[in-house]
Amino acid sequence: MRANPKPVALNDLLRQTTALQCELAASVDRVLASGWYILGRECAAFELEFAAYCGVAHCISVANGTDALELALRSLGIGPGDTVATVANAGGYSSTAIHAAGAEPLYIDIDPSSMNMSASDLAARLTPSVRAVIATHLYGRMALLPALLAVTGRAAVPLVEDCAQAHGAAIGGKKAGSWGALACFSFYPTKNLGALGDGGAVTTNNEQLAQRVKSLRQYGWSGKYQCSEYGRNSRMDELQAAILRAKLPHLDGWNARRREIASAYSAALAGQSVECPRDFGESYVAHLYVIRSQARDRVRAALQARGIATDVHYPVPDHLQEAARGTLAATAQLPVTERAAREILTLPCYAELEDGEISSVVGALHALSQEALID
Repeated sequence: MRANPKPVALNDLLRQTTALQCELAASVDRVLASGWYILGRECAAFELEFAAYCGVAHCISVANGTDALELALRSLGIGPGDTVATVANAGGYSSTAIHAAGAEPLYIDIDPSSMNMSASDLAARLTPSVRAVIATHLYGRMALLPALLAVTGRAAVPLVEDCAQAHGAAIGGKKAGSWGALACFSFYPTKNLGALGDGGAVTTNNEQLAQRVKSLRQYGWSGKYQCSEYGRNSRMDELQAAILRAKLPHLDGWNARRREIASAYSAALAGQSVECPRDFGESYVAHLYVIRSQARDRVRAALQARGIATDVHYPVPDHLQEAARGTLAATAQLPVTERAAREILTLPCYAELEDGEISSVVGALHALSQEALID
């Protein structure tokens, strides 16, 4: 009887930490020896280095990606009575930030191929009450920013990029994080550039907005113990900044490896009815490899039986969440978004995935094809 193949995990953060153990240990030791642990030299250096990487003038580190979105909105003057356009299929983070700022979300349907915000639907739904647009680069695929910016430009509405899943992605050489009025990053450990805890950042080319975010992340101070408006405590600690500095030079290589894995999966699915990523150029950094199948639950069960871990990112759109019940947002008509939520399935895709594990996933996909589960 043939033994079952080694299980393939959806992610294994320990592999990256182990591979960089010496670099990370040196980074931590440097912070410990400094005697300064919040908003010190490491944060300042990371902000400069990440701004240069993204091709922007300013990077302001914050405590996490959701705070980054909230503070970006607040820097634009968004507050109670305002509406912010966003998508409902990106895990609820933009919705959380919009509500935290005191505003209300207006949900825009998605493009069926990219699963990012549809520019045509945005144009159809945009009203004078919309004060900003949050465009999420979902699964590591950049939204079609030229088209979205054409819409927001005509309406004179600022666009905020949600880059939490798109570190290093680009369109025409112009990086994610450098297109909008502001852009927001998460450095949650599973991200393409992940800390060993929470962390986030806001990037912008606008000096005034940068200074506003910098003030809001630390109580709204205009100077030490001098509060010009009420902000919040959202500061990145020195340990996370030092760790991110050690990891940043590896990011492009990790993204290239993610693309290789995604390409291998899509080649295995060629000719099948399953929808999967096809374009592996600079605009896609394969944060998540997501397929679509009308038989999603059967495919997931079959892969699990073969030891292949999967997940659904994300099963319940924001407008159908319990928290949205009874609100105007709950009445949104988003047929493409809702269909996608019923069909999406995430396969293992991270830079440290071994060749043998990739072969196991590819073999399982071929087996499902032979069993007519995905054809």
